[in-house]
Amino acid sequence: MASRTTHPVLDTRALNRATLARQLLLSRAEMSAGDAVAHLLGLQAQNVKPPYFQLHARLADFRPADLAGLMESREVVRMVTMRSTIHTHTANDALTLRPLVQPARDREVTYFRKGLIGVDLDHLAERARAFVESEPRTMGEIREELLQEWPDADPQSLSVAARCRLPLVQVTPRGVWGRSGQVRLTTVESWLGKPAGTAQPVDEVVLRYLAAFGPASVKDMQTWAGLTRLREAFERLRPVLLVFQDENGVELFDLPDAPRPDAETPAPPRFLPEFDNLLLSHADRTRVVAPEIKGRTWTGNQAHCTLLVDGFLAGLWKLDGRVLTVELFGPVSEAAKEEIVAEGTLMVEGLAESGGVGGADGAGGVSVRFGAIKP
Repeated sequence: MASRTTHPVLDTRALNRATLARQLLLSRAEMSAGDAVAHLLGLQAQNVKPPYFQLHARLADFRPADLAGLMESREVVRMVTMRSTIHTHTANDALTLRPLVQPARDREVTYFRKGLIGVDLDHLAERARAFVESEPRTMGEIREELLQEWPDADPQSLSVAARCRLPLVQVTPRGVWGRSGQVRLTTVESWLGKPAGTAQPVDEVVLRYLAAFGPASVKDMQTWAGLTRLREAFERLRPVLLVFQDENGVELFDLPDAPRPDAETPAPPRFLPEFDNLLLSHADRTRVVAPEIKGRTWTGNQAHCTLLVDGFLAGLWKLDGRVLTVELFGPVSEAAKEEIVAEGTLMVEGLAESGGVGGADGAGGVSVRFGAIKP
């Protein structure tokens, strides 16, 4: 929404540096893995390894065992929350953020109503809950269980209904670095041994979102959460927030004491995995992604790993053993290339334990190769 009042303007570079500071990407933070997961309001985790890469890019001395241990001790879990995507959350956020976004999950079920004719959704949730709480189940097993009662329903629609109506978590060893495991599901209450909490107050989540992603507009937060009608919460909080505007006049809200570094603050290169929330949590992504390269982090349904140079999306990367291939969207200086090589080597070596990257024993040097992406 365009501002009716003139507020201080934050240009693209100022927004970039502020967001990178909140995202712990200007310099690695001396913060525990658990505290970082909480601060970032979860880590996008459609695949198993991305949360580990996300934390390595953000935390000093991070090792995969730091997050893997939290997974195994059930201090963090993997579950569907924002935007109907899998996130790694702290136990507390798993119990309280999922109820906040539940209305969006309920709306999602309505898109599959043609495949659910005659299905009592409350009864479906009860039957699915009893089934997965008896022992963790695969989605295929859940689908087969529900088809016994509703054989004429669409199988995929039954799966979606179960996933949306219940707060299902992926149990370990799924999600543990260096281990493999089929996706098996149970309820968050059963896995954590705690009753589901009430939804976090929306005003509190607005403040947490701004701390991790601000300065931001109402539409930015709605994009991150997959929710609508958040304007009222921002208006309630307006007296305690600072208000800026971007170069298009859109109102941006922020915490008074949040970092807003100088626009020329150096931003080191950072290797981010596919689906990093930095690239997914604003309606206007130009603070990180230049308009001319919008959409180039995807090929069909395949998301690519991304590289930041000077704080902005500058290329893609892939790792094969200990060979890191960097494909740039455009030319960079030789000094920037040297920084990219150093950061890439640090990433591969830092994540080599437990055979997660770079081969089973992580032995040998790291080779960083450069290529150009054709427009």
